[in-house]
Amino acid sequence: MSSELSSASLLNDIKQIVEQARGQVKQAVNSAMVQAYWQIGCLIVEHEQQGNNRAEYGKAQLKQLSEQLTREFGKGFDVTNLRNMRRFYLAFEKRETVSLELSWSHYNQLSRIEKDSARLWYQQEAIAQNWSVRALERQIGALYYERLLASKDKALVEAEAAQKTAPLAETAKDYLRDPYVLDFLNLQDKTYQESELEQRIIENLQQFLLELGKGFAFVERQQRIRFDDEDFYIDLVFYNFKLKCFLLVDLKIGKLKHQDVGQMDTYVRLYDNKLKGGDDNPTIGLVLCSEKSEAVVKYSVLSDQKQLFAAKYLPYLPSEEELKQELQRERDKAQQALLTQQEKSNEAE
Repeated sequence: MSSELSSASLLNDIKQIVEQARGQVKQAVNSAMVQAYWQIGCLIVEHEQQGNNRAEYGKAQLKQLSEQLTREFGKGFDVTNLRNMRRFYLAFEKRETVSLELSWSHYNQLSRIEKDSARLWYQQEAIAQNWSVRALERQIGALYYERLLASKDKALVEAEAAQKTAPLAETAKDYLRDPYVLDFLNLQDKTYQESELEQRIIENLQQFLLELGKGFAFVERQQRIRFDDEDFYIDLVFYNFKLKCFLLVDLKIGKLKHQDVGQMDTYVRLYDNKLKGGDDNPTIGLVLCSEKSEAVVKYSVLSDQKQLFAAKYLPYLPSEEELKQELQRERDKAQQALLTQQEKSNEAE
């Protein structure tokens, strides 16, 4: 019994050290990132003010600057993010108003608030209540500040707001998965964001499609698409050189929901608008939902492309039933591998 207590105590001590270290990493990265982006925003604004035609001058300069910085430092310096830095500086021109208790993603939300008093209030509340970025975004969207000012029963509004943000506290682990943080550190590989089960299933499905011999070439895993300042990640992207089109694959662990197919339709539209070449055929999507009892597979094809899909695409693509069977096999295989790994780990302890 004493041995078990001793082991538990050792485990707790180590856990505290790891959590403390992660917190220190979070603070260090956050401080460097927020200060750097404020300074970059300041430099951009000062540089623009030297131009005669500021709007056109700034637009051209940002594009050129983005290309140069992206070559040097990676994805975190696209035109959209440079505009975000510029807006951040303009919203918080006095450096002393920038609290390092909030992250860059917090400031990216706060900088969009036009009214100074509202922006300051949301900033102070986010610090005092330890709001995550999602919690802050939710309260801004729900007009918490405006409703609080207008309401006679402020306690009721505050209670409602507290209920909405309670499960959304931010941890160091969550912070270090923030896509803006990954870009700042130039960490391109996003595979470690997946659960172990998802990762193993995706790896096996990737190999399955490549081995079909029907023209599939692997493009990227966890590929990011940015649209209107929002980041989307696609689990697997292939190009089929026989069909001359992209295939986007998204894996969901759990039951298929209506919005899952709708989300894939959004990916397909974005891909066609942003990345499809002039001589490429329309992009197609594939949604895979792996439940414990039954796998579900759906091709996502935009309504105006369904005739082309049926006539030309299907002969080169595995059927939904084939993929369903493969997905179930891969889930079983992945679960068994994880179980074996856990058993070996227990034996080693």
